[in-house]
Amino acid sequence: MPLTVIQIKALKAIDKPKKSSDGGGLYLFVQPDKITRNENDDKDTITAGGKYWRLAYRFDGKQKTLALGVYPAVSLADAREKREDALKLLRSGSDPSGVSPSAAKKEKISVVVALTASSFETIAREWFEKFSPNWKENHSSKIIARLEKDIFPWIGTRTLSEINPSELLAVVRRIESRGALETAHRALACCGQIFRYAVATGRAERDPTGDLRGALPPYKKDNHFAAITDTALVGELMRDIDGYSGSFVVKCAFKLSPLLFVRPGELRRMEWSEVDIEKAEWIIPAEKMKMGVTHIVPLARQALEVLREIHPLTGNGKYVFQGERDHDRPMSDNAVRSALRRMGWANDEMTPHGFRAMASTILDNMGYKQEWLERQLAHEEPNKIKAAYKRDSWKMYLPDRVKMMQSWADYLDALKSGAVVIPFNKAA
Repeated sequence: MPLTVIQIKALKAIDKPKKSSDGGGLYLFVQPDKITRNENDDKDTITAGGKYWRLAYRFDGKQKTLALGVYPAVSLADAREKREDALKLLRSGSDPSGVSPSAAKKEKISVVVALTASSFETIAREWFEKFSPNWKENHSSKIIARLEKDIFPWIGTRTLSEINPSELLAVVRRIESRGALETAHRALACCGQIFRYAVATGRAERDPTGDLRGALPPYKKDNHFAAITDTALVGELMRDIDGYSGSFVVKCAFKLSPLLFVRPGELRRMEWSEVDIEKAEWIIPAEKMKMGVTHIVPLARQALEVLREIHPLTGNGKYVFQGERDHDRPMSDNAVRSALRRMGWANDEMTPHGFRAMASTILDNMGYKQEWLERQLAHEEPNKIKAAYKRDSWKMYLPDRVKMMQSWADYLDALKSGAVVIPFNKAA
C-alpha cells in the first residue's frame, strides 16, 4: 500500500531499524534514536534517528539498493519522481547507480519490488485472489472487508518476518475490544491461513498464530435469531414498517423482508436482472445461495407493488437496493437491522434474519406442509441421497408455494390492519 505524508511523519523505529514500502521498490528506511552514555558525567546523549529513501532493484543478476535522499529534505513526491527516473534507466538497460552492463547481459535486467513483494498486505491479496474464486460471494466479500478494515491498517506494510505473535495479538485484541469476539477469532484464523500460504510459497519461515492458541477468550456461537411470532406484535411491526421515515431504498427492503423471508444477504444483493415482474418471480442464481442451489421466490401482489415503487429510482442500475453513496454496490448489510433499532425493536426481540423464523413458525401453525416451507426457506435436504436425485429441487412444489406466498402476504396485511386473525393450527 502506498505511503502517505501523514504515515511518514508518524513513522518511528523503537529498538531496531524498520522499512516501510511505497511500492515499485521504493521504501523508507527508518533509523531509531541512538542513546549514548557519557562516562564523564554519567548522562545520556540522544541522537535523533533519520528517515532515508531507498530503492531496491535487481540489475545484471544482482540485488542492489540505491540511496535517494533523506526525508523531509527529499519529499514523498520527490522520492517517487526519482524512483520513476531510476526505473526508466533500468528499462533502457542502464544501472541507476551509474554502472553500465555489457550488451550480452542487458537481457538479465529486471526490477524486483523486494520489500513490497514480502509485505503482509501484498501476500494476503495474492492469497485472496488465488482462493476466493472458489468461495461464495458473500463469504469472500466478508473476508476482504475484514482484512482491509481490521488488519491491513496495522500490519499491512510490515514484512511477514517482522510480525511477531505479540504484535498480531494486539491487532486482533483491537477487534475484541469493540465487542466483536467472533470476528476477532475469524480474523486471527484468516491471518493464519495467509502466513501458512507464505510458508508454502517460500516467503515466510513460520506461522506465528500457532503461538496464540488460547490467547483470545472462547466464544459460543448462537445460531438462533431473535424473531417475533406473537401475531399481535407482528401486526405492530408491520405498521412500524409502513411508517418508517428513513431512506426510501431501506424502507422498500424493509417492506419486502417479511413478505419474502429470504436471507438478509440475498435480499440486499437482489438484482433487477433476476426479477421477472410479468411472471411474478425472483430467481436467485445458485452461486449467490448459501446451499449452492438455484432458488425461486414467488412474488405476491404486495411484493410486486413494492418493486414497482422502487423501480423508477433504482431500475436503471444493477441492484434493486443500491448503496446510498455507491450505486454500483448493494446497500449496507446493516441497513435493515439499523432500521429495526431506530423504531425501538431491540436485538433480542427481532433481527433481519428473524423474518425467516417468523414466517416459518406462523405458516407451520397455519397448516402448510413442512416440505413447502423447507423449500421456500431454501434449506438443505438433510438426506444426501435424496438431495442427489433432486436436481431441479428449486422448482419443487412451485404451484403450492405460489399460493402459500400470496396467502402469507394477505395474512400480514390483515395483521397490519389490526384484525384479530387466528391461524389454523394443523395439530388442532
